[in-house]
Amino acid sequence: MTTEGRAEPAPVALAEWSEGAALAVIEAHSTGRGPLLPVLHALQETFGYLPAPAVQLVAKALNLSRADVHGVITFYSDFRSTPLGRTHVQVCRAEACQSMGGYALADHARERLGIGFGETTAAGDVSLDQVYCLGNCALAPAVTVGGQLAGRVTPQRFDQLLAERSGA
Repeated sequence: MTTEGRAEPAPVALAEWSEGAALAVIEAHSTGRGPLLPVLHALQETFGYLPAPAVQLVAKALNLSRADVHGVITFYSDFRSTPLGRTHVQVCRAEACQSMGGYALADHARERLGIGFGETTAAGDVSLDQVYCLGNCALAPAVTVGGQLAGRVTPQRFDQLLAERSGA
């Protein structure tokens, strides 16, 4: 159990990238109207990210240009072109969190991890992302570490959460 009283989520087993596995996912999700987003979500759910070779496969299967597919991937911040680290950290950047110390917390998180938003540490242990509301405004500033939501997070509390959930 975590300090918030919720159980830690079970790790998701991700498939190893292969063209065959990607083609099976694309085929299973490419029916119906507007299949691009369902296909991209399914690929990311399968592999944990959208590998570069998948763009060409999706474009060919859906009769789109690679630029069209790439444009959708880069437009939506939920899509990743690189694998997530073992621990995923999200820092809320919405107004309520910013007004309660979110700027300093974001600066601390980037400095502590030595990476920017949208990046993963060289060791692959932690990925850092910014989000624009975790729905925890009354307990701002908020973060998630390893899928667990925490509120009223100070830089010191951030370090504690990171150590508890990632060993970093």
